[in-house]
Amino acid sequence: MTAGSGALLIVDDDPELRRQISLFFRRHCEVETASGREEARRLLANGAFDPDVALVDMHLPPHLDSVEEGIGILQEIAALRPRTVRIAMSGDPERSAGFHAVAAGAYDFFAKPIDTRELEIIVRRAFERRRLADEIQRQREDHGRRHRFDSFIGESAAMQRVLATISKVAESNASVLIQGESGTGKELVARALHAHSKRADGPFVAVNCSAIPDALVESELFGHEKGSFTGAIDRRVGRFEQADGGTLFLDELGTLNAAAQAKLLRVLETRAFERVGGKESIQVDIRVIAATNQDLDRDTSEGKFREDLLYRIRVVSLVLPPLRERREDIPALVAHYLALAVKDHDGRGRRLSPAALEALIAHRWKGNVRELRHVIESLVLLADGETIELADLPPQVVSALPGASRDGGLAIPEEGFRLEEYLARHERDLLRGALQKAGGVKTQAARLLGVNKDRMKYLCRKHEL
Repeated sequence: MTAGSGALLIVDDDPELRRQISLFFRRHCEVETASGREEARRLLANGAFDPDVALVDMHLPPHLDSVEEGIGILQEIAALRPRTVRIAMSGDPERSAGFHAVAAGAYDFFAKPIDTRELEIIVRRAFERRRLADEIQRQREDHGRRHRFDSFIGESAAMQRVLATISKVAESNASVLIQGESGTGKELVARALHAHSKRADGPFVAVNCSAIPDALVESELFGHEKGSFTGAIDRRVGRFEQADGGTLFLDELGTLNAAAQAKLLRVLETRAFERVGGKESIQVDIRVIAATNQDLDRDTSEGKFREDLLYRIRVVSLVLPPLRERREDIPALVAHYLALAVKDHDGRGRRLSPAALEALIAHRWKGNVRELRHVIESLVLLADGETIELADLPPQVVSALPGASRDGGLAIPEEGFRLEEYLARHERDLLRGALQKAGGVKTQAARLLGVNKDRMKYLCRKHEL
């Protein structure tokens, strides 16, 4: 151990032994002592002292002939300072004191009389255990922060509201219904809720309800016993059992049939079920998060979805905005997916021209973030130059620009736009795109643009190309 390596609590009724151990360890760490249970409790309860390691005698007054007081102190330390590593010691020749100490949660046991060299080794190991536990916790928290900020990109008010809701409800066990269009990131939100919950160390089990045939829904969710139906050649553990101690994510919840909805409601109420063909009641400890791109309120009014199930699953409602309602986040999303695509594919640096980025921002993105990511990946694979130009974009994206309409005519947006600036900007991008496709040969680029060579020379001088 080194100086300042931590804090040590010594609990022993022998003042000379306390002094001896204290003097030895003060060279290495902060030390506080207590003569018994009450003094130790006061020391810990006021919050002024937070020991990394506690060294506790098992035989203390008023019950010197038993380990009652020692066990009580070990348990109280666990309650007041759960991360403190506890070491028990005893001069009892019987080995039972050590067994009782370990059963009460002690990390290690030391037999008196004191051998400072041996004790130093035990205490040093305890400090190392505490440091390791702290490091694991720090890494887990860092992972949680990275998960949050790396997964959710954008500073728009709409996304900030989503993040605020996640922060508020993540640590609860409340069921959450995530609603949003396809591609808005519903599973990403579900994983974030799990990662920031007390169940983060447990499993996260995702189920796409729309991909399960109606006849197999109950087997998929709740499992089945061998021979329960044709083809059931072995026992199957269902998704609810797989998620025990963690989170079950039911994607596309609205596609479940009526029978599956009824059984799901009962399981959510009781947290118990039977496998298909089984008689044993299986209890699970899970949190259920569901997602849908359907209007479940409308489906409920039309009799397609159970109203009581909707109330049970929608304890917390979280609505994800479509990408067209948070266009200010698109540049950051584009940069993120561009870097990912470059890393995954050719490794060449890529950037977007201002006109290309404007087109991406203007597009309505019916497929939302998922569609945007696929378009960026396609551009990295197919674009010829390091700069992705307007001409490289898919036609459906370019058509969203001001001045373009679905029938090929002109459509002026309500807010209008500056024609000269628009023409100049896109003229330059079209020139650069043509030159890249022509390998820098201006006569070929002029042919691609339908202009003569003199006009091409003039345009290149105008735009310094």
